[in-house]
Amino acid sequence: MKKILIPILATISLAACKKTNTTYVTDCSSGTKSFATDVKPLMISACSGGASCHGSGSQKGPGELINYTQISMDKVGIRSDVVSGRMPYGMTLTTAEKNTIVCWIDNGALNN
Repeated sequence: MKKILIPILATISLAACKKTNTTYVTDCSSGTKSFATDVKPLMISACSGGASCHGSGSQKGPGELINYTQISMDKVGIRSDVVSGRMPYGMTLTTAEKNTIVCWIDNGALNN
């Protein structure tokens, strides 16, 4: 009986410790996002400004994320990290801020 009970209890314990994975749903109904007006200021403040993780001279991850070329070249990674909540490091973006970045990327990541 113990040989059967121990694996069952171990499985239940491991399942209970798993982090709940919530699905992020993008809402792009608020209109087209502009790189210059919406995305760049957000990226500067969250990713390369106060945290200085991806500021001028950065060697972290994709490096600097301070201009259109740098940001658009890593848009797939940025999208993934923003949706998962892995980035920006040390802070949490609001749903509206996540939507700004994700919707801009999903709508072609235009330099507008």
